[in-house]
Order: sequence, then C-alpha cells, then structure tokens
Amino acid sequence: MTASTLARRISAAAALSLLAACASEPPIALKDMGSFHVGGREVLITGKPVKEVVFTPGGVPAKVDPNGLYQVEQMYVQYFIPARQRGSLPLLMWHGGGLTGVTYESTPDGREGWLNYFVKRGWAVYNSDAVERGRSGWAQYPDIFPGEPIFLTKENPFERFRIGASGAGNYNKDPAKMKTLPGSQFPVEGYDNFTKQVVPRWTTTDPAIIAAYTALVDKVCPCVVLVHSQAGQFGLKVAQARPDKVKALILVEPAGVGDATQFAALKNVPILAVYGDYIEQDSRWPQMKANGVRFLDGVKTAGGNYEVYDLPKMGIRGNSHMIMNDRNNLDVAAVMQKWLESKGLYR
Repeated sequence: MTASTLARRISAAAALSLLAACASEPPIALKDMGSFHVGGREVLITGKPVKEVVFTPGGVPAKVDPNGLYQVEQMYVQYFIPARQRGSLPLLMWHGGGLTGVTYESTPDGREGWLNYFVKRGWAVYNSDAVERGRSGWAQYPDIFPGEPIFLTKENPFERFRIGASGAGNYNKDPAKMKTLPGSQFPVEGYDNFTKQVVPRWTTTDPAIIAAYTALVDKVCPCVVLVHSQAGQFGLKVAQARPDKVKALILVEPAGVGDATQFAALKNVPILAVYGDYIEQDSRWPQMKANGVRFLDGVKTAGGNYEVYDLPKMGIRGNSHMIMNDRNNLDVAAVMQKWLESKGLYR
C-alpha cells in the first residue's frame, strides 16, 4: 500500500468518525434565547470644550458637546435556554482578562466550545462580556475609567497563556513554524483567529466589574458560576457577597482570589478548581496556583469544601491556559459536567 493510499484511507476513516460523533451529539433545541444589559451607573461630565466633527467624508460638520450625562459600566449578557432543561440551575460563564464571552463560543479553529456543549446537555447558559469589554462598551478615560487601557501584541498570549515556551522566535506567523510546548493541545492553526478576539482591558475597573456581576447574580440566580483566569477573583468575591445565590463555583485556572477575611461565606458553596499543563515550568503560574490553593485551604478551614483537578495527573495532558479552546476542550467539559452531577445539580 502506498503512502498516499494509506493517507486517503486514514482521512476517510477520520471523516466517518467525525460524522458518527456529530450524529450522536444531541441537537441544540432552545426554548428561548436573547440578551440584555445589566448594572451600570450614570456619570455627569462638565467643563469640556465643544468640538466640531465631520462624521462622514464630505458631510456637513456637526457640533459635538461632550458635556452631559453618560451611561457607563453596564454589562452585556446573552442567554440560551434549552427546550429541555436538565441543569437544575442556570450556568453563568465569566471570561478572563483582555477577552470577552467569545472565550466560550466556537474555538479559534472552528470546533464546538463550552457554551454549545453545556447548552446541548440541558444547561441554561448566560454568557457575558464584562464591563469595559466587547458589547458592554467603553467610557472616557481618565474622566470615568481611571488610567488607560492595556493592549496585547500578537506574540504576548503565545507565551503568557502557555502555548509556546518562553524565548524569542517561538511565535511565528506560520503555524507550522510555531514552537509550541511539547504535546500542546492548543490549535495553533487557529492562533491568528484567537488573537482577533483579544480586546483592550483596564487594570482599574475591578470594582465596576464586580458590581455588574453582582447585579447579574441578583437578576438570574440561584446559579452555578464558571470563571476563567482574571475572573477567578470576581467569581469568589461575588459568591462571598451572595453565598445564598451562588450554589457552586468552577474556577478554571483562577489568576486571583477572593476576600481572605470572608472565608466562612463560602462554606456552603462547593468549589472546583481546574488547572492545565506546563504550570511547573512557567515563570508565573506556580505562584498563582499556590495562591489559589492556599485561598481554598482557608475556605476549607472555615468549614467549606473544594476539589482541585490537576488535569495532567488525571491523564488529560497538553492544556494551555485557554483550556476551553484546546483540542481536548470537550474532554475537560465532560469532567466538569460529572462534577456538577456529583453535586446534585443535574437532573
């Protein structure tokens, strides 16, 4: 058998396997879907000069007075309610820094994301863009948002999100030349597409973000909250503020922690922390993981309970910081699904 014949047979077999997998997947059947904004406040700006602006080339100049009342710090939320709900509570998905709710949608290489996975399994999913991200909108700075936004280069996430090792030259525009970590599950052919979803972020808007997430919890919960990276501290702090409404927390590589003076507030909130691969060889993540586990130990001492899923130790290897985008993302979703079932949150 020639190499080309073997390749065609493997390709055909792979296609049949994919078709079989798709056929076995439940279709998405929705009772409802929609979106809304929640939270925010009004701010009055005064003392600014009036400007004359041409909005369209060749158009008539218009006077723009920046003085007045502004609506700011609201948050955009999109929801999907399955026709047959099996999750006993809504599942809220909160993304990480410099990103939006796109995190949980289709992966950068076009595969099924966690949003689809959990909707198909009967969870009512609420996916949001945090304050100062995406469809939540922006506000003037430094008048309203203190400081200035941070923008990431295309190379930055490649190392910082544990896709490639540190060192110049690991990122390359050609996916075939990208130097990934050994066994990496991140789909580098979709890396360029991944960087298109990166948005500016502020380091001074945490209180506004927490206020909006708290307003969301007040609106739609009791619920389960799933958070990633920067949102780790938001999920923990909102759960501490609303322990009667947040019934479970899934922390996917939390980069921050909650309020260390309020451990007891989480004693009745089951918590799952999930960590991917390559952490020990990273410059930052060993300390961030240690901080997270130390915080959860404080919750346990106060009477709470938590579990840590170290994916490599469970035989799930090669995960970057963007676990929900990796090729084995649905394997990890299945592990989280089983944990939710074990907590009596699935029917």
